[in-house]
This record gives sequence, C-alpha cells and structure tokens, in this order.
Amino acid sequence: MQTRKKYIFITFFASWLLLFFFGGDQIRRLAFLSRKKATVLKNWPRWTDRSLLKSFADPEELQSDGGHHKQSAKARRESRINIYKHSRCRMETCFDFSRCEKHGFKVFVYPMEREDPVSESYLKIITSIEESRYYTSNPEEACLFILNIDTLDRDHLSIQYVHNINDKIQGFPLWNDGRNHLIFNLYSGTWPNYTEDLGFDIGQAILAKASFYVENFRPGFDISIPLFSKEHPQKGGERGWLYQNSVPPKKKYMLAFKGKRYLTGIGSDTRNALHHIHNGKEIISLTTCKHGKDWEKHKDTRCDKDNLDYEKFDYQELLHNSTFCIIPRGRRLGSFRFLEALQAACIPVLLSNGWELPFSEVIDWSKSAIVGDERLLLQIPSTVRCIHSDKILAFQQQTQFLWEAYFSSVEKIVQTTLEIIKDRLFLRESRPKFLWNTLPGGLLALPEYSTHLGDFPFYHLQHGSSPSGKFTAFIRAVSPVVSLSQPILKLIQAVSRSQHCAQILVLWSCEKPPPPRGRWPQTAVPLTVIHGRRKVSDRFFPYSAIGTDAVLSLDEHTSLSTSEVDFAFVVWRSFPDRIVGFPMRSHFWDSSQSQWGYTSKWTNEFSMVLTAAAFYHRYYHSLFTNYLPASLRSLIDQLSNCEDILMNFLVSAVTKLPPIKVTQKKQHQEAAPQQMSRSAAVSSGNLHFSQRQDCLNRKGWKDCKQCTGNQDTWVLLPDGAGNGAAEHLSSHLNSDSLWPS
Repeated sequence: MQTRKKYIFITFFASWLLLFFFGGDQIRRLAFLSRKKATVLKNWPRWTDRSLLKSFADPEELQSDGGHHKQSAKARRESRINIYKHSRCRMETCFDFSRCEKHGFKVFVYPMEREDPVSESYLKIITSIEESRYYTSNPEEACLFILNIDTLDRDHLSIQYVHNINDKIQGFPLWNDGRNHLIFNLYSGTWPNYTEDLGFDIGQAILAKASFYVENFRPGFDISIPLFSKEHPQKGGERGWLYQNSVPPKKKYMLAFKGKRYLTGIGSDTRNALHHIHNGKEIISLTTCKHGKDWEKHKDTRCDKDNLDYEKFDYQELLHNSTFCIIPRGRRLGSFRFLEALQAACIPVLLSNGWELPFSEVIDWSKSAIVGDERLLLQIPSTVRCIHSDKILAFQQQTQFLWEAYFSSVEKIVQTTLEIIKDRLFLRESRPKFLWNTLPGGLLALPEYSTHLGDFPFYHLQHGSSPSGKFTAFIRAVSPVVSLSQPILKLIQAVSRSQHCAQILVLWSCEKPPPPRGRWPQTAVPLTVIHGRRKVSDRFFPYSAIGTDAVLSLDEHTSLSTSEVDFAFVVWRSFPDRIVGFPMRSHFWDSSQSQWGYTSKWTNEFSMVLTAAAFYHRYYHSLFTNYLPASLRSLIDQLSNCEDILMNFLVSAVTKLPPIKVTQKKQHQEAAPQQMSRSAAVSSGNLHFSQRQDCLNRKGWKDCKQCTGNQDTWVLLPDGAGNGAAEHLSSHLNSDSLWPS
C-alpha cells in the first residue's frame, strides 16, 4: 500500500513539473487575463513566444490592445442597420429601370441654391456631370438624379458638415425615398470610431463612397470611389511619372512609407507597427506622432526619435524612387497616398483590411497592387522581394494606365462612376471586364459602338488578328462640280482603281445640289453621295454607310495615285489604331509669343497628319461624335476649320501614340476655292493658318491633353523611294510639345 502511494505521489509530482516547465507561460497568461473584467479581440497577434521577439517589439506594445475603440460584432451590426436601412438593395429591387427606357441614360442635377454651402470638391463633381454627354436639365427625361446638397464630408466636427439633410431631402418631390438617386461621399463618421454613419437616411439611393467597408458595401449597387483631395483637378490632370521603362524596373528603395501615426484610437495599430520593418537602406518606413493639438499629451518613448528620422527624407523623393509604397489604413480605410502612389508608379502595398477597393466591380487590382494583411506586416518585405522584375514592370505600367484612365481628375472619377451604373442598366451593351483593364480603358471603349473586341482598333495586335482588308474612301466636297477636269473627279478615279477599295462615299457639303449620277466617273466600286449639314464636324460623323474598318479621309483637292493609296493602306493595316497619312503639320511652343504656333514647313519633326489624305479606323468617328465635349465640336463648326487638328488630338490622346506619315509625290496644299483671285487666295490662306493657331490656344482644347511622352514618329517610304526603307525620325512628341496647356 505504501509503495502504491509512493508511485502515485511521484507521478503527480513529475506531472506538475512537466506542466510548470512546458505550460507555465500559458498558465501565467491565463491568470493575467482572468484578472481583466472585459476583454476584446486584439488586432495584433498575442505572441506566446514573446521572449523570441524582443528585437522586433516592446513587451508593452504586445500586451497593449491598441484598438481601444473597436466595436463588437453586435455593435457593428446595429450600427450598420441604423446606417443602411435598405442594406439588401440591389439594382433589381431599389432602382426603377423604366425611367431609363425612353430617353436612355440621362442624369439630372438638382438646381443649386444660393443658401446651401457647397465645397470645392462637390462643385467639381457637379460640374463634371453637367458637362458630360449624359446630363439633362429636364427631370422628366432623367434616369439618375444627383442632389444639390453637399454630402462629401459627413464628419459632424467638420466645418463643411451640412446639417438637417433629412429634413431637406424629404421636401424634394423627386426624392422618392432615394430611388434612382446617386449620393457621393468622401468622409463619414467621426472620432473615435469613424463609423460609416452619414448622419441622414439615404433610403434606396446608390452610394458612391470612399473608404467603403466590405461589410457595408452592397455589391452590384453601391460604388467604391477613391479618396481625393480638394486640390485634385477637375479636368485633365497630370500624367503619371513613369516616363520610360527601365530594366530592371527596381528603384533606389524597395519599400517605402512616410506618414503620421496615431498614438490612440482606431487606425493606430497598423501605423504604430510600421517602424519594425524600417532598416534605413532599401526599406524606409518613417512615422511621426507630431500632428494634432494634443500629440504631446499622448507622446510615447518613440516619438522624439521618430520625429527626428522623419525629417531626414522628402516624401516626393521617396515616391519617385521607391518600387513599392506601403498604403496603410488611417482613421478611415482609404487615404490620399493611394492615388499618389498610382501616379508615381510606386506599386501600392495595401494594409487596410476590409477595404472595398475603388471601382473593384470593373478594375482587376491584382494586376497593379499588392493586397496585404495588417496583421502580417512583418511578412511584407519578404513578400515583395520575391516578386520578379517582369511582374514589377507590368505592375508599374498598369498603375500608369489606371491613373490616367480613371483617377487623374475628378471628371474621370465621376465618368467612371456613371459608366459603371450605365453598364448595369443596359447589360446587352455593357463592357466586358477586359476593356476596363486594358488600354485605352473602359471610358474610351464605347459599348454603343460595340462590345466585341475585334470591332475596335486597339486589340488586333494583342490577339494576332488584322482589320478587314478593304477600305471606304470618304471624300468631303464643298465646291460644285462644273468641269470634268476638277480634282475630285480625278481623285475618285484613282482611288476606285485600288484593289483594296470597297466603296466611295462623297459627303456633299455644298450649297448647290450634287451633279446627277451620269456626271460622276464610272467606277468599279459603289459610289454614294451623302448629303451633309454643311458643318465641318459632319466629316467625322459615324455614318452607317461606312461598312469597313478602314476609312480613307480625303479632301476634294487632294491628289493621289493608286499606288500611293495602296501603300498607305498596307501600312495602316499594321497600325490600325493610328492615323496613317500623307500631309503632315507641326505645332510648337513659341516662347517669344508665349503661345502655341502652327506650321506647314517640312521638317524632321511633326505632330499631326492631316485628314485631307489619311487612313484611320472608323471607330474614331464614334468617339469624335459621342465622346468629345459638344463645345469643341461647336467651336470647329463656327470656325469651319481645325476639325483635322481635333481628330489628331483625339487619336493621340486615346492611343498615347503619334501618327505615321507616308511619302507622297506631290506636296499637299491646303487649297482655296477656285473662284478666288490669287490675292484673295493668299489672304484666305493667311486667315486659315491664323484660325488654326487660334484653335491651339483655345482654353477648351486643353481638355484633350492626355498624350504619351517620348514617342517616335515614323516616315514610311514606298519601294523606289529610299530603297523601301523606313526612315526613323525621332520627334520626341512629349506632352509639352504635342498638347497645348
């Protein structure tokens, strides 16, 4: 019996020793936690091996919850119910499609009232909508409605917070519980939780919101937009910073961050931990706590050193010279630095758990950003080190495309928002996701024209296909036909003999009626006369009679041989997205006059090819008519001039590529009407050039400025001229030399 007790005692004692040595740390932690009356889920992992992490984190930091103001799951659900009473809204249940059937996609903006304060950013949004092709001033025609109340800043501590919105919108006869309404918001909630409470009931309205939390986001109904500053331009916007591709694409710093950290409150966890990955070499991660009124009151032991290191680096210099940029959450999920990184071609490394990324419905962010986890910060350096140079370069290129296509201006952000909603309403004409994520982007691939990739000029080379093997000659006639020797009749004969010509269309823009069918030359291809409105913009109207991909645009005085036409068409088929033609012109910055100049002098540099004799894709007729602002088309109609300059600007803006010139035996002359005397013709020519120079310096033309930089222009010579060689002329068509500013 004694022996048995002895064995039991030894076994119990040995078990206790084993438990003490191997499980003591957990027992002590449980004892420590049991003394706390309330516990919350920590954002930062509770490391059980704290003794192994002394070089990475302070014990106090690991023990601290950090997120003192985190809500419980129940509290978040209750908050969400209060904010979104129609949380199950979808387009099929909360949107009246019948309003869009008769007049299509039209957008009405409530008339602005003087007593209502409107921020600069909201005014940019309203202006962008009113200048868009979807705007209507008649609410009876409207499919979508925009409030005249500034809803961007819903932090009730902000001076731009608008009070009593509920009372105001309930008095609107068109409100209808928010049905068919779109509400824009950049800031929601306030200290300390920064919830997504807007302070009013949005009803069944679509919410276009920055810093959207996935739990509150209604897929297929709401739209996540980027957070942008009040300085963000309304139109145009700056180009991206990736001017040329460098191989390898890695920059001075591999990974960088410079920004403020929060000592208390929501968003402090992630930013407080960023100093762990800083090594002062290829990884620069700098924070400062020197911000806000009470920062010294909450100052910790790291503040002084952090503030000192913070001043050693310039933020813009880091953006320019970093391959990856950390984009941590702030008080809210989004931040300005997201757009800043895109513009700088600094690949965003996102540390903002639960953020519904901007325009995620159509943009594939996996091709341009690294989506990390706030809780796994220490893994980020090793993760980005493993990314191959080829993929880094592809990511950088995609950041530039996305920046210029959707984010460089408020106008583009608003346009993208409207186009996403329009695609939902008209599914048969909606763009495939490929168009949104490939040059030139969804805004420039009009679904009214087509949703089939092969119908656009941009995707042939990517898919190894070619445009159709025939072209349509499109001749604009402004003079009456009084003689059989007139240039237009000779031109029709020369073009019709081309083996690639499918048909000839004559746009009759003359006061006198066209000659009868028997007076036109006999041709092997159909010849059709189209009656125009005697406006220069008519030549770029998308006529249904144009049945080929290629259009050969011609003036009535143009002189071309059949072989020249054939050669130019063969060249165009290799570059179907560009303008390929004969007469070239240049515009340049005249520093002595502080304005843009226009010249027809033959030099080794040029910036446009005139559409008096040029091939291009018929899709550009649709873009010219349906995409360009109506004010620009009205301007050229008033001047009866500059339409070819505007078309050149449009094509270069879309493709980010220059035109291509092919050689011609006879130099093109911009001819005056035959009835003019020699002196009158000279005077008319001077006026013509003066008007074209005036076009370049018009304020409205600045909106076309979206060209690429440091491109090369090619002059192609047919066989027998330069031994069939392609003479390469470096023209350096950058944004400063190609586009008026």
